[in-house]
Amino acid sequence: MNAPLNVKRSYDWDGFLADISGIRSHNDPKQVELRSRDYFWYSPILTEDIGHFVGDLLVVPQNQEEVKRIAAAAAKYRIPITMRGGGTGNYGQCVPFEGGIILDMTKLDRIIKIEDGRVRVEAGARISRLDDAVRETGQELLMYPSTRRTATIGGFISGGSGGIGSLRHGMLRDVGSLYYAKVLTVEEEPRIIELFDADIQKVQHAYGTNGIILELEVGLTKATDWIHTAALFDSYETALNFSLKALETKLDCYLLTTVDRRFSRFYTKFGDLFPSDKDAIFAMIAPEEMSRYEALVAEFGGKVSFAMNMEDIHKNGLQPAYECGWNHTTLMALKAEPGWTYLQVAYPRPFDPSLVTAQMERYGDKQYMHHEMARLEGEVQIFSLPLVRYEGRDEMYRVIEEYQEKDGCGIYDPHAYTIEDGGMKTIDTLQIDFKKLADPYGLLNPGKTRGWTEDMVKKD
Repeated sequence: MNAPLNVKRSYDWDGFLADISGIRSHNDPKQVELRSRDYFWYSPILTEDIGHFVGDLLVVPQNQEEVKRIAAAAAKYRIPITMRGGGTGNYGQCVPFEGGIILDMTKLDRIIKIEDGRVRVEAGARISRLDDAVRETGQELLMYPSTRRTATIGGFISGGSGGIGSLRHGMLRDVGSLYYAKVLTVEEEPRIIELFDADIQKVQHAYGTNGIILELEVGLTKATDWIHTAALFDSYETALNFSLKALETKLDCYLLTTVDRRFSRFYTKFGDLFPSDKDAIFAMIAPEEMSRYEALVAEFGGKVSFAMNMEDIHKNGLQPAYECGWNHTTLMALKAEPGWTYLQVAYPRPFDPSLVTAQMERYGDKQYMHHEMARLEGEVQIFSLPLVRYEGRDEMYRVIEEYQEKDGCGIYDPHAYTIEDGGMKTIDTLQIDFKKLADPYGLLNPGKTRGWTEDMVKKD
């Protein structure tokens, strides 16, 4: 559940602007309001709770030295900073609860160095551009969000957990995903803190609350010309059983998503390729595995609807498979029809498809099912992002309790704006201890972690 919010305060803008003279800034209300938003509108609860908050000033640094000047001035005048990349987060990470500075990092987008198995890049680089660049060297990113075209790498690391590629490579917190982070402190004399390997967890999924990430070094793997494909089945449980068999037989997939037939009306580009009387698997399959994939589809009584590489997907005006899973399912539904929201569910291990069938019977047309095959700490983990008909806050939390207590599922609450209430459930003292070093005045994205309290603020 959401914690109480702080009250917006007033700041010495004349002094701040004098100190950052020459750095691009904007105070146009419409522009500032636009940059004070992310995809929190997926949740009617978050829309009600935080949709009215806006920043005071948008600041757009062009390089790391300008970020340092901004951090120094913010510390001097005690003005809060809310970090912003592509603004595709779902939990209000980009919403400034106490006004202040919206720090747009998208101009810090240099790809610094591409090596075998890793790339160093500035935090504001768009993931699509980054992935395209490393593909020119025969490599690709281990994972990315379904918002690949818009999201930045810094935003993904700060606000994400996993995504497309997590079936093959695990989650962002798993070993081998992240190698290095260059972090700037928010002090009158900002310092650089370098984090390596497991220590990067101090800033990963911290919502930009405990240091300004300037650079990252992320893992790469050999590039594959993935086949974007869909297979159609007579029942959703059959589609799930197909997925389990694909995992058991180690079919090489970058993405494996089950989508129930009721989503078909939202996937308008596909037409008869995803009809309303069939449940679908959307997948990215290694080319050398296509014959085995097709045979497995036939074994479960299914039919391959289409199979194309990325070039052919574009030629045919279709969406790539990575925009048919994860939270793009929610996005396409909300664009088409009002009244929906979603949940984020982790299923107990070992996964039992009959539990999903029981849930579909229980909720009927109030929930549309969609599951993601992934790996967590080396083990298969099945997630779900069901589309949920919104019937009020109390009903939403009754359903969440039912998932947890009746079905034994874990819930990553997408209707909460604090790190702890959304997913961690407990306060990460490692991240809070790092915040004391990197953000001693508590200026970074205030209100997003319950672990930081007023008594922790450094006294002059």
